[in-house]
Amino acid sequence: MALSAEESGWLARLLTKNAEQLIRRWTELVASSLRGRLSHAELARQVQELHRSMIGAVENGLTDLDSEQGGELRAVLAELSRGRARQGFSASETAISVFALKDVLLELMEEDQNAGNLRDFVAFSALIDQMGLFTFESFVRTRESLIADQAEQLLELSTPVVKIWEGVVAVPLVGTLDSARAQVVMERLLQTLVDTGSPYAIIDITGVPAVDTQVAQHILKTVVAARLMGADCIISGIRPQIAQTIVALGIEFGDIATKASLADALRHVLRLTGVDNARRHQRRES
Repeated sequence: MALSAEESGWLARLLTKNAEQLIRRWTELVASSLRGRLSHAELARQVQELHRSMIGAVENGLTDLDSEQGGELRAVLAELSRGRARQGFSASETAISVFALKDVLLELMEEDQNAGNLRDFVAFSALIDQMGLFTFESFVRTRESLIADQAEQLLELSTPVVKIWEGVVAVPLVGTLDSARAQVVMERLLQTLVDTGSPYAIIDITGVPAVDTQVAQHILKTVVAARLMGADCIISGIRPQIAQTIVALGIEFGDIATKASLADALRHVLRLTGVDNARRHQRRES
């Protein structure tokens, strides 16, 4: 339902004539729903900005929120939604900040018999409903973007590649290894091998709760990719339960070295690099 030119004029006069009272009452209603989670000064600023943008829109002949005249108002609503989403407010708390205007307008129209009639209030309500829906949709988009960013950050944090010795890097895996995470593991491992020139990589699965065919395939692909880069991989963290599962599933690791713990894998690599023998030789000489 779009506002007529007459209804738009009525709303502009109502918002302008009772500006101070409207802003104060609007702020009070919103503040009660937010339970002190936003400072009164910040909330009042947001309400004043919404009030100003609404007046500007209806004075320019706003008939619908999606119209050209509603551009600035949509921008203010979108910024309000983004800010509330980042601050941890719910979608309902954000939308109430807009819908509270209905109660304020109804109170003003009841006090001033010349402020319009029921038909005008219905039209005003339809516009506010549009504003509330737009706010809700903007809030959801922002939250989805935040969740996606956080998921990506967690994925990076959960797949670290660390250099534990000269020529030796390790990938300690924790949690379930799915396709997306396996791709990140492979990319980060290969890049680290290039950056450090390491000939050995330890893939530690101590923190992986279970190994199924899919997880094993992801690990094998990572090992093959590392070999193409000229690095040998050792898989550590093969606990008894995982060993039994691997045997039961018929998974073959071929000539890939496997060890029970990260310490065993590191000792194995040190023997391969000759560090262990060099230390023993130094001890015998001393």
